Amino acid sequence: MVAYADATQLIPNGVSYDQAAPIFCAGYTVYSGLRLADPKPHERIAVVGIGALGHLGIQYSKAAGFETIAVTHSKDKEELAYKLGADNVVSDGEALLKQKGQHGDSSPDWGEGGGADVILATSNSYKATADAIKGIRPDGRVVLMGVSSTETLTISPEILFKRARIIGSTQNDRDHLYEALDYVAKGKVKVMTETFPLEEISNAYDKVVNGNIRFKAVIKPTK
Repeated sequence: MVAYADATQLIPNGVSYDQAAPIFCAGYTVYSGLRLADPKPHERIAVVGIGALGHLGIQYSKAAGFETIAVTHSKDKEELAYKLGADNVVSDGEALLKQKGQHGDSSPDWGEGGGADVILATSNSYKATADAIKGIRPDGRVVLMGVSSTETLTISPEILFKRARIIGSTQNDRDHLYEALDYVAKGKVKVMTETFPLEEISNAYDKVVNGNIRFKAVIKPTK
């Protein structure tokens, strides 16, 4: 198809189309959110929701060198989160706050030495996002990138008392897309996909709508 050259991005050598396609949306979104939060060395990242965005958020956080905690209520996703690179998995914000880091973190300002400096809110459940904010550290950042069409986001007083910030994020800088693709090219990030021929696009759509895809559906046009 015809497109403006400045609206395109070269795919690195060795990256297949079925891996590249989800990066241009989900991967770009979650990595761009991580970059926008501007995490510093030794800061801790929490990823809320292990789905289309979250499974990539864990991988990008680890690939960038950060201690990473997955936050999920789903017991069946705990093992997966560890396989994706999570250092620890917790079920909610209170457990996140109690989660001690790899470097000790004994400061009383951090509750019981736990919490996260950056929370990547990839879940489409605002209830889960709001609950996770209980685990934010002083001067922490909550990056909103998951959207709910049925819930209202209620913000915890933790934001006020800990001088934390809420950052809205979609796809921010073109450099972020380049870097997101580069991590895939280097084998540090891999999208979990299910591939369908073009003839089965309706079936693929139904599976996505019903939440039966882990985690991205890829359509391959018929040659």
